[in-house]
Amino acid sequence: MTAPVTVGRLFDALRERLSLELLGTDAGLAREIVSPEASSPGLVLAGYTERFVPNRVQVLGETEISYLASRSPDERQRVIDAFFAFKVPAVFVTKAQELPAGLLAAADRAHVSILRSPLKTNEFYRRVKPWLEDQFAPQTTLHGSLADVFGVGLLFVGKSGIGKSECVLDLVERGHRLVADDVVIVKRRGNDVLVARGHELQRHYMEVRGIGLVDVPAIFGVRSVRQQKRIEVVVQLEEWSQDVIVDRTGLEYETTTILDVDLPKIRVPLNPGKNITVLAEVIALNLLLRYSGINAAERFNERLIARMKDPAARAREIARANVREYLMEDDE
Repeated sequence: MTAPVTVGRLFDALRERLSLELLGTDAGLAREIVSPEASSPGLVLAGYTERFVPNRVQVLGETEISYLASRSPDERQRVIDAFFAFKVPAVFVTKAQELPAGLLAAADRAHVSILRSPLKTNEFYRRVKPWLEDQFAPQTTLHGSLADVFGVGLLFVGKSGIGKSECVLDLVERGHRLVADDVVIVKRRGNDVLVARGHELQRHYMEVRGIGLVDVPAIFGVRSVRQQKRIEVVVQLEEWSQDVIVDRTGLEYETTTILDVDLPKIRVPLNPGKNITVLAEVIALNLLLRYSGINAAERFNERLIARMKDPAARAREIARANVREYLMEDDE
């Protein structure tokens, strides 16, 4: 189970990036953040609270601070007390503004931390929201190996001992990059993007059966690894069997679902002598061709259908077949 996202965790992670300064009590650092959204109180300060979502971190920009400063002392205190009556996780003040009288004392009484940043409000949102979205992104852990091949993220899956690590190790030796081996941590970004990385303790070590643990960047250099990569194709490694029907044209697309995102899935049956490393490179290059609008299987299919619809071409093919059959009978 992942640790809860607290205000203190945000403060530690973004202190330098946001140039944060803690004002008043630190009791609020233990408060839990339960929403990936950050927003300003807006009309709440004017007394309209029906549409207010208090579980978000609140950002006071120049508009909010100047509004509070323009109120009379009694009215300002009433507005501030009404605002902190809600259980807000934390309050951020942008542009290094001075706090209106009574704001800090009210926050201390409510055990809410106030954090100040010199950044402009829009820039503050631009930097804090990706971190919040990443913390609350759907996540899962998969057993497999992930490699960056020609810029394409290939996730190799299959039963234990099938050769996933050996395949990725061979790809690294050919100049490609390892992302994760054995334990692949996957997060969903937005609606249809899956970004994966390895476990922080494992880093870029690989377990190769018969050899043991291999430190990939120490052997192949730091350019042989990368910290994270988008998953674009799932490569299922399977033992070859005559009973298994495998698509041989590429016209039929098989997909698999990870975190509600559909990804293309390619089954590769393994038998002695098959060069899985070259096949992996071709899978990546073929996907890049499709991204550029070139689909080899569809092009070949269109040419075949066009030839079949051409009566003259069909007649020539029949004539050639008859000649070949005649010559074969003559040789016998």
